Amino acid sequence: MNFNVNYFLSVFPQILPYLPVTLFITIISIMFGLAIALLRSNKIIIIDSFFALFISLFRGIPSVVLLFIIYYGLPQIFPVLKQMGATTAAIICFSLKYSSYLAEIFRASLKSVDQGQKEAGITVGLSKIQVYRGIILPQAMVNALPNAGNMFISLLKDSSVAFFVGVQELLASGKMLTANSFLYFETYLAVGIVYWLTVVAYSWIQKQLEQKLSIPYHR
Repeated sequence: MNFNVNYFLSVFPQILPYLPVTLFITIISIMFGLAIALLRSNKIIIIDSFFALFISLFRGIPSVVLLFIIYYGLPQIFPVLKQMGATTAAIICFSLKYSSYLAEIFRASLKSVDQGQKEAGITVGLSKIQVYRGIILPQAMVNALPNAGNMFISLLKDSSVAFFVGVQELLASGKMLTANSFLYFETYLAVGIVYWLTVVAYSWIQKQLEQKLSIPYHR
């Protein structure tokens, strides 16, 4: 077996600059999912019904199909979108796709917190924002973190399909390198290791965050 160690090691500094794009797409989708969950928690029938349809629709469409619809299809219907970049299309795609899962996770976590605490906070003079920020959200996040973490990891890996429309993320950078070197095993092994190390790092951060958020409830 001919394994080019020097080339393998040289791949890492060439692909790591593309990691922030992958992380950016992932983080934006997480934030969008939390925003939808907070909107649904207000129990306004029209808003709740709209997002219920939204969640059902985007959970049922494969990521790559949704990406093609947004990047190639929408500009044909809305000419103003012809200037939309591939990265923007990918962010929209994964925000829509994964926020549909995350919204349900966050909504269930918000409902798991005793609503009496919200009423008590308002009774003592706190605003709704203060109640959510200081009482509801910290408890809800403890309940949401395990499932949200799994979604984060899935999205991190699924974002690799963005290379189909030319987004310069991790997988796309690896594909460009193989076009010149033809060393597929070394290149994609390096790409896989970067994904793996990113997941390991995130898992460690999640564990620390879970422990920190859980401290007030274990005293």
